[in-house]
Amino acid sequence: MIEFLATHELSILRWLHILAMVYWLGGEWGVFQTSYKVVNPALDLEERRRHMDTAYRIDILARTGIISLLPLGLHMGHIWGVQPFGGAWLVVMWALWAVWMVVTWGAFAWRGRPRGEMLSNIEDWTRYVLIPTLIACALGSLLGYGPFEAGEGQRWYAAKILTYGLLLVIGVILRFIMREWRAMFPVLASGPNPDVEAKLMRSIQLGRSVAYAYWIGIAATAFFGAVKPF
Repeated sequence: MIEFLATHELSILRWLHILAMVYWLGGEWGVFQTSYKVVNPALDLEERRRHMDTAYRIDILARTGIISLLPLGLHMGHIWGVQPFGGAWLVVMWALWAVWMVVTWGAFAWRGRPRGEMLSNIEDWTRYVLIPTLIACALGSLLGYGPFEAGEGQRWYAAKILTYGLLLVIGVILRFIMREWRAMFPVLASGPNPDVEAKLMRSIQLGRSVAYAYWIGIAATAFFGAVKPF
């Protein structure tokens, strides 16, 4: 088994990368469609709550895909020779990924409870650190300052890291929108509230607008990885 994994390391990583991308794109589409029911004032509150719960259950798979893409991409990048961090660095990276997954799934399992809020906040802060780091490294590489190789035929990798970092920004916006929805439901439970319903509609309009940019960005990221155009 170990020999098989070593021989087919890149192929297995590529397969997992494809699965993670599918869960990301498919999950975001599922949340998008479910959102129509969450903000529909014609439905009773309990039904809207059920759709909200469904959205979270779909979103956790998309979030798993998003988180997994980074270590998979960096691992393959080292094999391709476009990013220099290997060996012990890769071991540490995968250990951090495991911790990140525990935090993410813990926030999902305890959503709506104090422990879930704490883990969700921790997960948010990982993005606040990771996003500027990825964008700075990608832009620096494209400008010739590293750390990723960006010579002729290699710039696609830094471009892919850059679009991934920018997509995480959109993901943060969508996370705040879903968190806002959850905060509004207790208010609606006390009775009809036109102001809250209007706020829900404004938030969903913003969410749908950035969702289109999200899908275009996901497609561009996949294109850079699959075609390696420059």
